[in-house]
Amino acid sequence: MSPPPSSVLHPPMISVIVPAYNRADEVEKFLYSFEKQSAKNFEIIIVDDGSTDNTKTVVETHKYKLDLKYFFHQNEGPGAARNLGMENAKGDILVFIDSDCTVPEDYINNLTHHLENENFDAFGGPDTCHENFSPFLKAINYSMTSFIGTGGTRGSKGKQLAKYYPRSFNMGIKRNVYEQIGDMNALRHGQDMEFSNRVFNAGFKVSFLSDVIVYHKRRTNLKKFFKQIFNWGVTRINLAKIDKDMLKPIHCLPTFVILIFFLTLIFSFWFHSIRYLFLFEIVLIIFVVGFAFIQSAFKYKSSIVGLLSILTLLIQVVSYGLGLLYGFIKSIFTKKGVFVTGFTKKYYK
Repeated sequence: MSPPPSSVLHPPMISVIVPAYNRADEVEKFLYSFEKQSAKNFEIIIVDDGSTDNTKTVVETHKYKLDLKYFFHQNEGPGAARNLGMENAKGDILVFIDSDCTVPEDYINNLTHHLENENFDAFGGPDTCHENFSPFLKAINYSMTSFIGTGGTRGSKGKQLAKYYPRSFNMGIKRNVYEQIGDMNALRHGQDMEFSNRVFNAGFKVSFLSDVIVYHKRRTNLKKFFKQIFNWGVTRINLAKIDKDMLKPIHCLPTFVILIFFLTLIFSFWFHSIRYLFLFEIVLIIFVVGFAFIQSAFKYKSSIVGLLSILTLLIQVVSYGLGLLYGFIKSIFTKKGVFVTGFTKKYYK
């Protein structure tokens, strides 16, 4: 009998890199989920970006159960945190997961299976909600992953409206990719998409791994959610300044919808023909949110989640559209080479 392949005896080493800022409770849940992994060919690198809570203490309590490294630097942003993690990683595969995520028990096992049986240089995986998440978080998950939300523009596998870019909540690269394209940049938001764009431009093969899943516990109130999505709209303008191919017409659709809606509302006071157009827009909005309610309520088996999904979907479209419009206008008056910023003060409040 021939010996098993060397990859079976020595599975690829995976370095999981996690930036964190004042998220001790989330880091605790994150690390606990990795203690339950069925496969053990991984290390975890927590890069603390200047936390003032007990993140370090939480990490220390898990060092006896995990191959775990902790680094601290002072408020340099998530891109710099991930760069520090890559510099100190020993793995052949560098994986990025956000600190507000947890993973199922087969995460490492599924990823290892793909690495051993498929040929790709970088990957992205889906994010979803855990069955124990609150109705509000499930509603946010719906608006972020459904086709009529940003699911169609974020891209994935199957139906999509835009090119798929792996995101830092669940993505990874092989070490040779890092050695060729270098570090992530200094963008506060969108540095993962810019990084993925460089991966594509360098000619590397990128795969979407549908069974390499994370449970993403997103912003926990409407104010935080609005700020986050608004900043993503601003970010799209910054990405376009780096590479114009990262801004497509579909990304401008929320802004276009907002402008058309308010223009028709204003002109409908003077022109009868415009009133019919405005009424048509109202009917179309009712149809879309009605579809969202039915789809979400059916998916999560909850009418409450369905109703909340209407709210989160509307907030998502408005905040993203306004953010992109704000970013575009501000970029006109911003010096060349300087990135536009959105919400910065009290961003996490």
